[in-house]
Amino acid sequence: MPTGTLAGRVAVITGAGRGLGAALAISLADAGCRPVLCGRSIANLTATQAVVRERTGIEPLLIALDLADAASVEAASRTIADGTDGVDILINNGAMWLEGRETPYSAEEVLGVVNAAVSGTFLLTQALLPALRRSACPDIVTIGSISGLPNAALQSVSVPFYAAKHAQAALADGFRQMLAGTPVRSITVHPPYLDDMLPGDEAWQASPQRAKGSRAGNRDVVEAVIFALTRPRSVTLSITLDADDGGLFPRQA
Repeated sequence: MPTGTLAGRVAVITGAGRGLGAALAISLADAGCRPVLCGRSIANLTATQAVVRERTGIEPLLIALDLADAASVEAASRTIADGTDGVDILINNGAMWLEGRETPYSAEEVLGVVNAAVSGTFLLTQALLPALRRSACPDIVTIGSISGLPNAALQSVSVPFYAAKHAQAALADGFRQMLAGTPVRSITVHPPYLDDMLPGDEAWQASPQRAKGSRAGNRDVVEAVIFALTRPRSVTLSITLDADDGGLFPRQA
């Protein structure tokens, strides 16, 4: 498979039923990838599948996956192995959002956020590593967050989410070190607060004309991911997407 092309690559995307995950799945299919859509809601995954089918004629595989549930991760991993010829790209996008608030969090909320970002992400990646190692162009892409960067302000996120994203950044760097000397790359993209948009939306089309100072959107992350994936195999990137509005160091009122 030529360096720089995405055509024909099997891309597993977690959290693909909506938001950034759906935008990644649709855009990768537009680039010629064969997406495997993973997420908790089959109804949402089916909606993404329909968009991919209409735009590209590709029929994505749908996989029920709850990253916070180890049994679900194990079952999904087996289904991916059985339903594909291999895996070329794993995009660890799935996560659970938990906003900051004054009232206490339930144990279910805390464990869900931490397990989805850390335990579930690690177990899924570990399970798919054999398939990735068989690929000619294997890539792991972790969608982190500016909340996971050193000295990042807490801003509006909860402490569990903040901690989980720090751990997820460590996972991506740990994979990078563990896989040094192998063909598998561990790429990281740290988005800021994002405006939600999908390919075909008016906001998506207008995104390239946004002036500095605007909020970032899903398209910015998608283009960063595709840029990283299409670099020469000797290049592994960690990308921080900053923005004056909602970024790592937000402008003061």
